[in-house]
Amino acid sequence: MSIRHPIIAITGSSGAGTTSVTRTFENIFRRENVTAAVIEGDSFHRYDRKAMKLKAAEAEAAGNKNFSHFGPENNLFTELEALFRDYAETGTGKRRKYLHDPEEAAPYKQDPGTFTPWEDVPAKTDLLFYEGLHGAVVTPEVNIARHPDLLIGVVPVINLEWIQKLYRDKKQRGYSTEAVTDTILRRMPDYVNYICPQFMHTHVNFQRVPMVDTSNPFIAREVPSPDESMVVIRFSNPKGIDFQYLRSMIDDSFMSRANTIVVPGGKMELAMQLIFTPFVWRMMERQKKAS
Repeated sequence: MSIRHPIIAITGSSGAGTTSVTRTFENIFRRENVTAAVIEGDSFHRYDRKAMKLKAAEAEAAGNKNFSHFGPENNLFTELEALFRDYAETGTGKRRKYLHDPEEAAPYKQDPGTFTPWEDVPAKTDLLFYEGLHGAVVTPEVNIARHPDLLIGVVPVINLEWIQKLYRDKKQRGYSTEAVTDTILRRMPDYVNYICPQFMHTHVNFQRVPMVDTSNPFIAREVPSPDESMVVIRFSNPKGIDFQYLRSMIDDSFMSRANTIVVPGGKMELAMQLIFTPFVWRMMERQKKAS
C-alpha cells in the first residue's frame, strides 16, 4: 500500500463482469482528472495464444485434465507482484499488453494473441489500475493481495458466471456448448484453489444474484439482465461507509447484514459511482498532502 503511488485492483474470474467495473472507474478517472496506469491481467499470462494451445495439447497428452489460465504454472505471479511492489514504492514498473484481436494488434503490427514487448509504466501517473484474474492472489511464493490500496472482487453466483461465459464464448468466439463446458470443468481445481480464495482478501465484493431460474446454466439461452438481478455488496471493514446515504440514493436497496447492502442489478453502476468516487477523492487528497 502506498500514499504517493496508490493501487486499485479489480479481481474476478473470466466472465465475471470485471470489464463493467473497469468502465465505471474509467468514468470516475475522467471526471476527476485522474491519470491511471492501466494494467490488463491477461498481459501477465505466461504464454501467448499459440504457445498456450501447444501447452494445453501437451498437458492433455500427458493426462493432465486440469490445465488452465487460472493457476500459477501459466501466469507470471512473481512479475505481477514485482510490478505492484515497484509501483507502490517508486511509481514505476514493467508492463506489456496482450493483443486480443486484429483491431488491437494492428497498431503494433503483430498477430492477435501475442504480447507486446515489456515497457516502463508511463511516468507521472496518479495511480495504478489493475483488472484481471489475480489481483488478490496469495500463495506460498507471492502475496499480491497485500499491495493494493483498494481491492475489489466481482463475483457473480456460480451459475450466473457460467451462463455469462457460455453466452460470451458461444456468441463472440463461436465455441460449442460442449467446448465451453469442457473449459469450465478443466479450470475447476484452479478456480477453487486460486480464484475463490482471493475474495477473502478484497475490501469490497460485488456479487450479482439473478432473480430468475438459473438452475441449469448449460441450457440458458440468454444472460439474465441487470433488471432481473440483485447485487450484494459486502465491505470487509464497514467503518466510515455511510449506508444511510447509499440507501437514500439507491431506490429499493436494503441492508442484509451490518457490512452488506443489496441493490437492484440495474443500479450497480450507480452504487459503484457513489461508493468509489469518495475512495478516489481520499487517495488523491492523501497523495497531494504527501507531495
